[in-house]
Amino acid sequence: MPTPLSPASLSPGQAAARYDEFTVVDVRTPGEYAGGHLPGAHNIPLDRVAEAADALATVAARGSLLIVCASGARSAKGCDQLAALGTAATTLEGGTGAWTAAGHPVERSTGGRTPWPMDRQVRLAAGALVVAGFVAGLAWAPAHWLSGLVGAGLVFSGVTNTCGMAALLARLPYNRPPEDAVPFEETLLRLTA
Repeated sequence: MPTPLSPASLSPGQAAARYDEFTVVDVRTPGEYAGGHLPGAHNIPLDRVAEAADALATVAARGSLLIVCASGARSAKGCDQLAALGTAATTLEGGTGAWTAAGHPVERSTGGRTPWPMDRQVRLAAGALVVAGFVAGLAWAPAHWLSGLVGAGLVFSGVTNTCGMAALLARLPYNRPPEDAVPFEETLLRLTA
C-alpha cells in the first residue's frame, strides 16, 4: 500500500518559471477546459482522476505533475487523491483564474465556449432552489422543505468535501466537451507516450 504524500502548491509565478518541468493536468469539466486552459494541459476531470491514476503515476515517475482547476480547490483535491495513491503532484494556487490574472497565456479549444466555473454554477443552482422553496412555501407550507434539503445537502457537501450537485451539473450539455475534444482514453495514451 503506498504511503500518502503531502501535495505541494506553487503560485502562478513560481509555476511559470518552472513550467517546462511539468506535465500539466487540468481537472475541470471538459466544457470549462475548452473555454481556456494552461498551454499544453491535458484534461482529466476530477471525477475521473482515479481512472487515470496509473497513467498519472507513470507520468509522475518521469517528471513533475502540475494539477490545475479554476480556483485551486479541485486541483488540491486531485492532488490529495493522487497522494493517497502514492503519486506526488503539485497544485497551482488560485488555478487558471490566478494564472490569467498574472498575465500568463491560456489556450482555447476551437469553438470553445466559456461556461461558468463549477463552483459558481453550484452556487446559482443551490441559491435558486432555496429561493424557489421559500417562495413556493408561501403558498404551500411543505415546500419550505426544499430549502431545508438544499441546506442539508450543502452542509453534507462541506463536511464530506464532495458535491453531488456539481456531479449532476457536470453532465449538462454546456459542461460537456466540444465535438473536437480529445477523448479521455486518448488523453491517457498521450500522457503515457
